[in-house]
This record gives sequence, C-alpha cells and structure tokens, in this order.
Amino acid sequence: MSKIIDLIKLHEGFRAKPYRCTQGRTTIGWGRNIQDNGITELEAELMLINDVSEACEILKDRVSGFSGLCEVRQAVLIDMVFNLGWPRFSRFKKMILAVESRAFELAAMEMEDSNWYRQVASRAVTLVGMMKTGEWA
Repeated sequence: MSKIIDLIKLHEGFRAKPYRCTQGRTTIGWGRNIQDNGITELEAELMLINDVSEACEILKDRVSGFSGLCEVRQAVLIDMVFNLGWPRFSRFKKMILAVESRAFELAAMEMEDSNWYRQVASRAVTLVGMMKTGEWA
C-alpha cells in the first residue's frame, strides 16, 4: 500500500488549499475530489482537532497567562480564535487585557460590545456566560 501511496503522491503533488483539477472539480491535498466525495466525519474530526490545537498554541504564545486560566475560560478563547481566526480575534484588545488581568466580568462585557456578539447570536451568549462564571454552559 505504501508504494501505491508514494506513486499517487508523485503524480498528484500536494496542495494545501482547494483548487480546480483539470476536470474543473474542487480538489485538495493529493488530488482528493472534495466536490464529489466530500470528507468523512473522521476526517472532519481530525481537522477540528488540528485547528483547536493550533488555536491553543497561538493563545499560549500571545495571551499572557492563558495557561493559568481555568479550562472553561481557555475553551471560550479557543472557540473564539477557532471562529474568528487570530487576526480578527486580536482586535478584541480590551477583552484580552481584561482576561490577562483576570477581570472576567469586564472581559464578558467587551465580548458583548462587539459585532461578533451580534453576528454569532446564541454562540456568543453561551461564551459570555462561560467567561463570566468560569463554568461550562
């Protein structure tokens, strides 16, 4: 099986972002036709795990004291970075400062005072509650 995989990799070449194959199908990786075949739930789970791990590493590196937060408040920030990406999340400067200062009520108020809060509706309500209380919703 490994020789077959090596052969296909040689012929296909790897592309990390979706592209159109010669037949016009949306494709990714080593020629995976995601337009017709999609992905499995297991593949989606692996991507989610990778994305959450990456968000966690970014927060450890860029938010002072992140590792010392309770798991619930870490989860709030990870969820937001997953949803927004770091560039947009990093614009929550007052909220981040409040979290770093352990002023969680203020952090929750800053979350509420944003376009994000209005755009993601119930997700934001849940995360604000978790930020305030430090408890799972």
